Amino acid sequence: MGARRDPRGCGVALFGVPYDGTTSFRPGARFGPAAVREVSQGLETYCPQLDRDLEDCAYADLGALPIPFGAPEPVVAAVEAATGSLLDAGLTPLMLGGEHSITAGAVAAAVRRHPDLVVVQLDAHADLRDSWLGARHSHACAMRRCLDVLPADRLLQVGIRSGTRPEFRELHRSGRLVPASPADAPQRAGEALEQALAPHADRPLYLTVDLDWFDPSVMPGTGTPEPGGFRWSHFAALVEVLKGRRWLGADVVELAPQLDGSGQSAVLAAKVVRSLLLLLSPPSD
Repeated sequence: MGARRDPRGCGVALFGVPYDGTTSFRPGARFGPAAVREVSQGLETYCPQLDRDLEDCAYADLGALPIPFGAPEPVVAAVEAATGSLLDAGLTPLMLGGEHSITAGAVAAAVRRHPDLVVVQLDAHADLRDSWLGARHSHACAMRRCLDVLPADRLLQVGIRSGTRPEFRELHRSGRLVPASPADAPQRAGEALEQALAPHADRPLYLTVDLDWFDPSVMPGTGTPEPGGFRWSHFAALVEVLKGRRWLGADVVELAPQLDGSGQSAVLAAKVVRSLLLLLSPPSD
């Protein structure tokens, strides 16, 4: 969709991390970045909601990050190094997963450079386990690893609907849970996020979108689907709240395209990516 290969003169850099080594249910997220690129050719570059066009944005697609097979720790370290390099070059990174474990590397790089960072998580799952199946960098521990480097009040978890009893007790006690519900009108989800962001008006944001936040009826192609999820109208309402914010980066993770023969999951993921590219890109002169 109009991406450049040379990042010089660009504001945003897109890169993929085709990794799903800790997947505990249905694998395949390693194919997510390639699927988003493939189906994006079927989307318009213009977004009516944002009234912006990708053709007016300078962004580069840097391809897939070279990563090792096996344990997640070297992958997370590679993501941290790559994200840090992009930030140091004055670029805003947009990462395509891959599984959610990779987010910890990007957040660590961002916090190192901007200690006042706020992370917004769209996800079906709390991802607050300290370890899962013997791995501390499991996809089920993504936000716990972010909290290793992030102050507890700088994580906003939007519309979480699945987790353990201890995870939900922590969510409610901490005040990090943004009370958005798929049963509510989309506008109410936006209002809930706007209220949660109010104390952080001047702080930079990192947005992580686990695609299982969406309902399986519209996003069946994900490794751990969870009924009772959100629809595009809810996401669009959140985009309205996120417009004009100070951005440090974002990611879109957990698309497993081979689990959806219709291809609609990859198209929805690509449309999310289009919105984020436009949110992260500086305004045209």
